[in-house]
Amino acid sequence: MTSSHSMTPPQPDHPGPAPHSAADTYQVGDRIALEHTSDPYTRLRPGDEGTVRRYDPDQQVLEVDWDSGSRLSMLLGAGDRVRRLPDAGWQRVRDALREAGAEAGRNAAQWWAQDTIGGRARGDVTATAREVLTQIEAAAGQDIDGLPAGDRDDLAAGRTRYTEHAPPDAPKWEKLTGQQRDQARWAWCDGFDDAVEAEAARLCRVVLHPDGDDRDLRHMYPDEVRLGGPGVFARDWAWTPNAAGDMRIPVGYVGTLVDHWNGWAVFTCTRQVAEAIVAEQQEARDRYRQDLTDRGVPEHVRERLVDETLARMWFDGDAIVADETRVHADPAAVHRITPDRDGRYLVMGRAWAWTPVHPYACDRIAGEIPDPPPAADAPANPVQGAPGA
Repeated sequence: MTSSHSMTPPQPDHPGPAPHSAADTYQVGDRIALEHTSDPYTRLRPGDEGTVRRYDPDQQVLEVDWDSGSRLSMLLGAGDRVRRLPDAGWQRVRDALREAGAEAGRNAAQWWAQDTIGGRARGDVTATAREVLTQIEAAAGQDIDGLPAGDRDDLAAGRTRYTEHAPPDAPKWEKLTGQQRDQARWAWCDGFDDAVEAEAARLCRVVLHPDGDDRDLRHMYPDEVRLGGPGVFARDWAWTPNAAGDMRIPVGYVGTLVDHWNGWAVFTCTRQVAEAIVAEQQEARDRYRQDLTDRGVPEHVRERLVDETLARMWFDGDAIVADETRVHADPAAVHRITPDRDGRYLVMGRAWAWTPVHPYACDRIAGEIPDPPPAADAPANPVQGAPGA
């Protein structure tokens, strides 16, 4: 349908502001969709699509060939609204440039890593990796000092990249509008910058994780641990100086947080992790025993002090036996910890002071770290070991 809108448009009493950026302009051939028009006679409805025939930026009049056959013009300064639809052909060009930028970004990040956290780096690379990873995770799209970045204002480089990486049937650079040239340059730089950060973060994670795991572990950071969710846990006294004098946690244990007790974490874990906890308790007893030996403490006194300080623990079939009779001077302080119906253990959950710890603060992690949870719009599965799961 053609209405009076399609004739020479009347001038509004108070025309809207003239467009002031490339995003406010329209080119012949742009695809648009109707959002709102005040024309009471048109059969067009919100969502109807059309092709721009002409645009007068001074009067903000957009002439459109609508797919329905209408030629109704949009008076953008008088309240009509449209949204621009992606151009499939031009979008394909931008996608190609973005992918080319991403490939260059990954290569640039790997060269950066060699000199910063890799084989040619000097000093404590773990401290550097932690600093860079922290910056990337908190950057929210901002540039990171020291990381390679694409130059969005380099017109000569933009032209060269377009010539090298645009699809063969793409329009020549000379035929592009100024807006398209900007989009082409920015598509390559967006791909480059995003890939640099992603690859640099991955390489930092490899350096920081005791087993070289390159997955994103932010869902396991202490601040992210929630009831029913996974975490890495350690005893409150676990921090120990390493050979370099840095405070580290020798072993962190993967588990599912199920409760809090007196401010401490209560978690369940697999048999593999439970065995590692029992083994660490024995190692702690052995270290303390050796320390007493080195100090010349007699054997009969030494064994009494070890038992009064650290509980004896061992497996009896599927049950963990924790003997704290001398720790508490209570002959009845012997606990049998059996697995739940899912085979998970709650190891001294309300007797020891456990706390969630940062996975990158651990020299070793016992247990399998789960992948991040599904996106919010994906169906969620109950976490094994969580209350009510």
